Amino acid sequence: MDCAAPYLTDPADHTAAGQVLGVVSGLADAAGWLYNHWYLPALAMAMAWGIGEMVVRRLAARASAERMALELVASRHFDPGLEEIFRRGVQLARASTAMPWWAPRRAKAVQIRLRSDGSSPLRYRIEGPAGGQRLLSITPFGPDVTVNRAMPIADKPRTHTVRAEFILRGKPTAPLREVPLIPDPLQPLVDAVADLRAELGDLAEIRLDIQRAPKWALRARRTQLMSAARRAEHREAQRAARWLRRDAGGLEDSLTWQLQQLLSDKPAAGTGRRLVMPPVPRRVEPAEALGKLADDDHLVRVQLLVMCASNTEGRAQARLAQLQAGLDVFGGRSRWAMRGWQLGPWRIGADHWPTRRGFERRWDLGHCQPPRANWVRLEELAGLLKPPTMHCRLPVLAADLPTFEFGDPRLLLQGIYRGPDGRERLVATYAEETLFEVGVGKAGGGKTERALAQAIGWAHAGGGLLFVDPHRDSWPRATPFLAHEAVMRRTALIDLNALGTNPQVSSWNPLAMHHGQAAHEVVEAITDAYASALAWDDATAPRAITILTAALAVLIAVNEAACQAGRPEDQATIFHIRALLTDVAFRTAALAAVTDRLNEETRSWWQVVFPTLPADAFAVVLNPVARLAANPVTRAFLGQSSGVYNIRAAMDSRMVVWVCPGGNGPTDRLVTALLARDLLRAVRSRRDTPETRRVPFRPYFDELITLTGAAPETVAAMFEDFRKYRCHVHGMTQLLARLPSPVRLSLMQNASTLATTAGSKSAIAPITAEWGDDPSPDRVATMQRFEHYVSLNVHGRRIGPVQLRGPHLDAIFAAQARPRQVPALEQAALTNAGALPLHQLTRRAAEQISRVSTFLTQHSPATPGPATNKEYE
Repeated sequence: MDCAAPYLTDPADHTAAGQVLGVVSGLADAAGWLYNHWYLPALAMAMAWGIGEMVVRRLAARASAERMALELVASRHFDPGLEEIFRRGVQLARASTAMPWWAPRRAKAVQIRLRSDGSSPLRYRIEGPAGGQRLLSITPFGPDVTVNRAMPIADKPRTHTVRAEFILRGKPTAPLREVPLIPDPLQPLVDAVADLRAELGDLAEIRLDIQRAPKWALRARRTQLMSAARRAEHREAQRAARWLRRDAGGLEDSLTWQLQQLLSDKPAAGTGRRLVMPPVPRRVEPAEALGKLADDDHLVRVQLLVMCASNTEGRAQARLAQLQAGLDVFGGRSRWAMRGWQLGPWRIGADHWPTRRGFERRWDLGHCQPPRANWVRLEELAGLLKPPTMHCRLPVLAADLPTFEFGDPRLLLQGIYRGPDGRERLVATYAEETLFEVGVGKAGGGKTERALAQAIGWAHAGGGLLFVDPHRDSWPRATPFLAHEAVMRRTALIDLNALGTNPQVSSWNPLAMHHGQAAHEVVEAITDAYASALAWDDATAPRAITILTAALAVLIAVNEAACQAGRPEDQATIFHIRALLTDVAFRTAALAAVTDRLNEETRSWWQVVFPTLPADAFAVVLNPVARLAANPVTRAFLGQSSGVYNIRAAMDSRMVVWVCPGGNGPTDRLVTALLARDLLRAVRSRRDTPETRRVPFRPYFDELITLTGAAPETVAAMFEDFRKYRCHVHGMTQLLARLPSPVRLSLMQNASTLATTAGSKSAIAPITAEWGDDPSPDRVATMQRFEHYVSLNVHGRRIGPVQLRGPHLDAIFAAQARPRQVPALEQAALTNAGALPLHQLTRRAAEQISRVSTFLTQHSPATPGPATNKEYE
């Protein structure tokens, strides 16, 4: 037997060992080759990555081309709750996935755009996948937010542009600061763009992209955070153990410990050092380590990009710094910080290589590629998921409230607005949208000065106006600024104050028919004026109204006959009412001359009813006429046959008419009522002119209390009807409560502009109530003199109330002041009004009775047909 046989190996074992050695050798050779040719696989990987990135970018660009845009416009009373905002965030997160299956993740996002370029304080847009339009169009905010389909925005290139990307810094698992909804969280961002100037090319835009968190990325992030937390806990435990051992060793080596050992009765158990047990690392709790990333619910990734631009150097950089400060409001243990590196005075960020191209691509295409730290919960974004609310103080930009330009007929001066940057500018509204204005405030508060500034600007722009001032103070205040040749030719002064030693007065015959008025309209106007001034109505004074109506019908028929005969100088006046009712000869001649011009009912009344009336029936009609006749000024003004005053002609020829009735006594109220009712009749008569050819006209009524005391229903009708005829009323009063209820209701209902100065809280409260007590009566009552709160109508939407400083004529129209031309203006105004010396007009008025009687005698038929009242015979 071969004794060495047991030590022989199996051939199969040699084969297996050879294979193992071969594999090891092959791996070693491959490793050596890779080590020597490392650049080849790196190049292959780079090529594969480049091709993949190119494909992804093309697919993402294709998906982005199908995006849609919505613009959200909040109403003035928009006040959402946290639940409504949270539901909106859920909608945005859900809509971000409404993309085709092949769309890359970077294209699956919804973008919130907060933009300010001068067109509005802060535009709020939503851009996202076209498939999410139906989901995003219906918001949980209700009717307080209007959702409009928005068109793409094309920006003009600016000279200076800065870009920035913001990432979350601080503790990655900590939430942003919980910002309360009152005041609006958007207020710091609105304030940052409040001084934006569109004329300098200023632009500021914030884009917040929201993307649903991918599960694998969230798991990877959690694993990373848990590993980091465990490592931090181990390091802390090791650090604590080192300090514990060091403290124990230091204690045993100390002199105090050695002395204690020597003095102790008990011998030491041993000479070695005491055993120190190191602290055990505590268990890391996932909820504590992951923080806001612990739960999957409503967790999103965000990308925050900012761009500012301007045509003026330095403004874009300053704007970016302001926006950065505004975003600091959201900061807590986690905060928004600008991405990049700070190298001394230089900052390398989104404006520089190598990140600029990526920023511009994401900006232009709406791609969302957020940093890994930008994980937030929807609750943290509550302040950005909604448009500005009612608790946000919005600035007034030039696009909201245009700047006044002297001589521009499209603009109507409103006041001086002080912007957030301290700049002041004259602001205006568009004339075609300013239908009615109401100014309220205490005496001396500046409401009349503001109205004068507006009227003077309108006059210089070629507009026509009527300024009614019972106290006449406005006329000398306005004359230095109206004393221009172009305005002089259009200015007329109707002054019934009879000032000076030789006063001049204009003339007006309310019954005159030489201007072609409709007879029934003139009768109605004068009767209604009497009834309004004297508090007549069909229940308390039916007989007086009937007598006056019948008398006016006869006198106006007489005037029609005189005009047709070519003798307008022989027309009857309002003072002929007395002769018609009390003078038998005059009445007989008048009725005989115009019998064929009267309708059957009027003729029958004079023949049947009038003879039965007692003598005292006429006193109520004749008493006001007697008072008018007793005043030499009103007798001269109303006693001319064919007066010069014609408000309808003044409207159509863009005249600037100043009317000063002379006071607020009973006689003055009757004259004011006649003028007001004639204005109402004249404006309504514009129905004979096509709407496009009606010349705009603006009556200004100072001291509405005085005017409405004479004609309340007339003034109320003005605020209700004049808009149709392009006649726009501006009224000023100290107290709304003093106005009759119909006037007050019409004023508040139809006012395009509502203004108030300081005053008592009880007087201001009705105005601030229209604004929802924002500002409050307390705030308005403590304003400085000449300050106003004004609500305005521009482009069909209400602006304000905003605080304006009332314009002072000497400041804003200093270049237009012509004090040396004031005498020429006054002379031209009196000439245009046909004013003559008072004594001359008084003499003519006294002669008018005989002139009319002569005309009637010459034109009366031979057959008599008088109506008599025996008690007056």
